[in-house]
Amino acid sequence: MRDRRIATNGIELHMAEDGEGRPVVLCHGFPELGYSWRHQLGPLAEAGYRAIAPDMRGYGESSIPEDPAAYDVLTLCGDLVGLLDELGEERAVFVGHDWGAIVVWQLALAHPERVEAVVGMSVPFVPRAPSPPVELMRQALGDDFYIVWFQEPGVADEALARDVRRTLTTPRQWTASWAEEDDEEPAPPDWLSEEDLRVYVEAFERTGFTGGLNYYRNLDRNWELTEDLAERKVEQPALFITGSRDPVRRFAPDQVMDGWVEDLRGTLVLEGAGHWVQQEHPREVNEALLAFLENLS
Repeated sequence: MRDRRIATNGIELHMAEDGEGRPVVLCHGFPELGYSWRHQLGPLAEAGYRAIAPDMRGYGESSIPEDPAAYDVLTLCGDLVGLLDELGEERAVFVGHDWGAIVVWQLALAHPERVEAVVGMSVPFVPRAPSPPVELMRQALGDDFYIVWFQEPGVADEALARDVRRTLTTPRQWTASWAEEDDEEPAPPDWLSEEDLRVYVEAFERTGFTGGLNYYRNLDRNWELTEDLAERKVEQPALFITGSRDPVRRFAPDQVMDGWVEDLRGTLVLEGAGHWVQQEHPREVNEALLAFLENLS
């Protein structure tokens, strides 16, 4: 496995890379790192693929711009296009989890010539909302819904950084009421070793959470910037993987993709898995991912 930094789109991305062959770019979500794909890099490389897992903009050892406007989804897509350019690759299969899924679905629309196929995990492709999405979430899910709570600069940033270990191990949703409590000492889940947890804790104690929170703070701006993509559909071969216990399914069910992902080759719901699906059930995720890749023309 190789670690390197590359210049792209005016910033630098740190990435882990393993193997040679058809490129597969693995994009993590919030609050994660390229390390979240540690169970996928080796098996992909062993199967003959060039597996690439960047720390996304705002995370880990990659650049963390201060301007919140530097985190809109088209800029994030530009990071991945620049990554391909720097690696000398015309196209890649893009795999995304959580916010990484949002980015790779959007990349398939904005730069279809660079996306051979797309795999979304936990977050399905969601068509453009009829109006700016944050107010829709506020009306439907309330002010304490975590995405709504994240909108005020500095508030969630401070609360999440106050006790990074608690933030990363809590089984609860991050909310204002959660932030006011201080007596929770959750143990890490059985799929996350103390050594793995230490990697995340040390990273976020160093960087804080503002970079990742700025993704959420561009939701309405993304809605404005992608107006010209509103009627486009995902035409590339696609796969969706989620967990039966993933809370995202409550407000973004798989069915939102109907009619919008034209070559959806499967929706895999892993029984008993929660939101962190590629870390919770790596064997099943790897089997599905490799089968999907093998069947690409």
